[in-house]
Amino acid sequence: MASMLPVVLFECGGQAPAPSKDFYHLLVTREEIILRYWKISLRSGYQGAKPGEFKESHQDFVDDRKLQSQIASIFGQNILKYVINLCHGYYDYLERLSKPLLFYILTFLDLEDIARLSQVSHMFQKICNSDHLWEHIVESSCDKVTPEMKSLAQDIGWKQLFFTNKLQLQLQLRRRRQADERGNGFPLE
Repeated sequence: MASMLPVVLFECGGQAPAPSKDFYHLLVTREEIILRYWKISLRSGYQGAKPGEFKESHQDFVDDRKLQSQIASIFGQNILKYVINLCHGYYDYLERLSKPLLFYILTFLDLEDIARLSQVSHMFQKICNSDHLWEHIVESSCDKVTPEMKSLAQDIGWKQLFFTNKLQLQLQLRRRRQADERGNGFPLE
């Protein structure tokens, strides 16, 4: 299963905490941890300093408390824990699935499960709140999706359309029809 993983398992960049202005780039591959740095300083000792990098195997990184401390101070404790887990072989395979496959899997979940999954990470929040997913949910739960409903969904979003009760939906569609007949567009609420 690990052979399905891409070469780069994790990558992030950031600036060291103030007052430092140094930039760092952290890269976790299948084989090693790479921490690149760029010293930014007005001090004469660091002017013209070239970028550098630290490379360590996963096992060496797990034993290197100094480098771990540096990563924690730059990127935070959560990133450090995540990197250590990657070094121990604890991969999040679900996050590595392709977007179309994830979308397909989500179409089988209950609404409660989608709501819970949206709280797992930013990526899942984005997918679980996407118009693409909610369009599928609306189309599978409604008998018929009219062109008027599709047009309204383009304005307010498919998720909002799904959670709008039928009376409010009928009122909004009626207002839209009347506005279209007058030719002055649809007022959004």
